[in-house]
Amino acid sequence: MSDTVIRVENLSKKYIIRHQQAQQYTALRDVIADGVKSIGRRLSGAKQDPSMGPTQEEFWALKDVSFEVKQGDRIGIIGRNGAGKSTLLKILSRITEPTRGGVTLNGRVASLLEVGTGFHPELTGRENIYLNGAILGMGKVEIKKKFDGIVNFAEVERFIDTPVKHYSSGMYVRLAFAVAAHLEPEILIVDEVLAVGDAAFQKKCLGKMEDVADKEGRTVLFVSHSMTAILALCNYGVFMKDGTTKGKQLVEEAIKEYSIQSETSINNIEFPINNGEVTIHDFCVTQNSFNVLEYDSGKPIDIKICFETSKNLTLFRMGVFLKSNLGESIFRTLIADWEADFENLSKGKYVCNGQIPANLIAAGTYTLELHSSRYGITDYGFGDLINVQLTVKFPATYNTAHIEERKFGSIIINPEWKLKAI
Repeated sequence: MSDTVIRVENLSKKYIIRHQQAQQYTALRDVIADGVKSIGRRLSGAKQDPSMGPTQEEFWALKDVSFEVKQGDRIGIIGRNGAGKSTLLKILSRITEPTRGGVTLNGRVASLLEVGTGFHPELTGRENIYLNGAILGMGKVEIKKKFDGIVNFAEVERFIDTPVKHYSSGMYVRLAFAVAAHLEPEILIVDEVLAVGDAAFQKKCLGKMEDVADKEGRTVLFVSHSMTAILALCNYGVFMKDGTTKGKQLVEEAIKEYSIQSETSINNIEFPINNGEVTIHDFCVTQNSFNVLEYDSGKPIDIKICFETSKNLTLFRMGVFLKSNLGESIFRTLIADWEADFENLSKGKYVCNGQIPANLIAAGTYTLELHSSRYGITDYGFGDLINVQLTVKFPATYNTAHIEERKFGSIIINPEWKLKAI
């Protein structure tokens, strides 16, 4: 008997997107006049102006996706928003039908795709546990054996007999995950919904999914934007971009592809970017005054930010965050940390220049994000919009013997070692 539990073959999903032409406010007399014109066009055989009605276009959320999953595999499905991850999971969970291609599933599937998946809001937590178990094909006695473990894991003992419509989003997701993980499906599918829970519960969920796969031999498909979580849990990855994928890869290879291909390139950012109070006109990251494909870690990296404020701003922050290819923050540098006068900025246009020192960053792939905020008041949210990928290499003169990038970290410190014989 084959140990393949999921086979995806040439899977495609098409949606029809309809666009209604924008129209100005019309009075009753305009409606009557348009009606008379329409009758006149039909009687004369004239064609209707295509700009007057709705238009539609095809959107392929998935295009010829194929891969196989073996029993016990822990698959991380990664990609930017809109890459097709959630559509793929909905088809695997039999929520959505594919347009072309097919999926073969060998085993019972439990999926957690959004908060409250599979819950009836009018039923209590207790009743929903039994309902979900019945949907998965389990008997009452079997569910009862699992019941205490589910409730303890979800930490909802006090509210187990309360209708779940009164649960907070955190309580919802705790109970939903506990049900999905404890009722012994052969295939467990979990979307980014775990981001709703707090950090301690997320860690608890990752531990449970690892147990489900390693100790119980079940299969896990996990979607997350946290590459740290993907790397900790998964042994394989499926990187998706624009509805397509190369298929199953080692998780490290999939993450590397994600870090290279999915980050916004500085050349693709359309300036200016405005949020009302602050407008970013330019964000330049150069070395030796040139745009480069690879940065030499032995030389400084120059940063220039051109921006404008529409009014006087207090407690103002502007600077950059450097993140690893797993999304972990390595360091931040904000102008207000070093220049107290910068906190209170008058309305106007500004340019600020900064520099990442030479011999600070180890070789690797990073993301440099521009961030701006008013401390404790608002975050302008530029980080997701304005970022550049840095591919950093050691200089030719650097002693790279026995260097392994992942093992030895991202920051280089030289404490001015002095060697002498004693």
